[in-house]
Amino acid sequence: MSTMIGSAPASPAAPFLNVLDPAFDFGSPEAAAAREHSWYAESPIGLLVLRYEEAHELLRDQRLKPNSEKYLEMNGISDGPIYNWFVPMIGNQNGDEHRRIRGLVNKAFTPRMINDLRGFIRVQAENLAAEMARTGVCDFVEDFANKLPLAVMCQMLGIPPADYETFRTWSTDIGLVFSLASGTDTATRVENAVIGLTEYSEFLIQNKKAHPTDDLISALVAAHEADGGVSMAEIRNLLVTLVFAAHDTTRHQLSNAMVTFSEHPAQWTLLGERPELTAQAVEEVIRWRPAATTLFRFAREDFDYRDLRIAQDTFLLVCAAPAQRDPRAYQDAGTFDITVTRDTPALQFGGGPHYCLGAALARAELGEALPVLARRLGPPSIAGPYSSRGPVGICGPETLPLSFG
Repeated sequence: MSTMIGSAPASPAAPFLNVLDPAFDFGSPEAAAAREHSWYAESPIGLLVLRYEEAHELLRDQRLKPNSEKYLEMNGISDGPIYNWFVPMIGNQNGDEHRRIRGLVNKAFTPRMINDLRGFIRVQAENLAAEMARTGVCDFVEDFANKLPLAVMCQMLGIPPADYETFRTWSTDIGLVFSLASGTDTATRVENAVIGLTEYSEFLIQNKKAHPTDDLISALVAAHEADGGVSMAEIRNLLVTLVFAAHDTTRHQLSNAMVTFSEHPAQWTLLGERPELTAQAVEEVIRWRPAATTLFRFAREDFDYRDLRIAQDTFLLVCAAPAQRDPRAYQDAGTFDITVTRDTPALQFGGGPHYCLGAALARAELGEALPVLARRLGPPSIAGPYSSRGPVGICGPETLPLSFG
């Protein structure tokens, strides 16, 4: 017998998790207990998918889609700059439209481009680590996690270093689009970021049309001019999206890594002694404390799934954070261990046709940064109170005072 989700209450036996409580943590015993009780839970904003198998299946289920209009409507936005950027964003498109825009990106955002950035990433990480080594206590977000992906993003897009700081606030705030339910001034910050980035993207496009160089924007403009398959408005939208993907998510993942290693100092020491463990360390950090804790979907139609009847337009949050600690999917799931090779892939980058375009770049940045930090600095310790964004959407420390060894 199915329980109805959407137009009628779910089973009273389903756990309830208040993900709008700023103190809520998907890594808490409460969340783990809910996952062990059921593959799903209720929340103030929608259905939470907690287990790995169901999360993996539903991310690829064609009866679900990322309905951006419906998502914004839930948060009181029906027009304006946020709407004009977020609705046509590549990650929110489906079918032929998604394939058309993604085809252009694939021509420019290549594995070779990412590999060519590795040397730059390594040099930046070395310089920033050397500066932190000279101080007793640092704010890791300010001194490293913000600066590294910002520099990489600007290098990739061909943005001059003089404009790094101009980009910084915009590229930090735009990721709050997935945290609109938290209220406060979130929507205003996202709107200001969208306006600033859109205007600056237009300036960059015109500059690269006149003076092309070896960067991603020049490659996108060249691909557009070669076949005209994507409009310049779509390229502007894509650039705003790339700024968000290349900076905000990675800075939170870097900071989440440091919180994790502060809790597991022996693992940090091991990474410094055995850099060949880097690839496994990157995957374990992503599994253990993902920056993208949740991915949203809406039901296209009424359908049955497992023990549920899910109604059309039901809002689902596929919860990568608890699913990536699901003991059904991972051996010793409750242990952080960089020596273990895990064959089960992380969920935070999505799945199917909507798999994150920036996943390879994020892994490259973590893969270059973590061994540099572990080699040059002793185990991190949290040196005072810190603030975090969370728990829904892109999550991680906003400040993070650290001392090393």
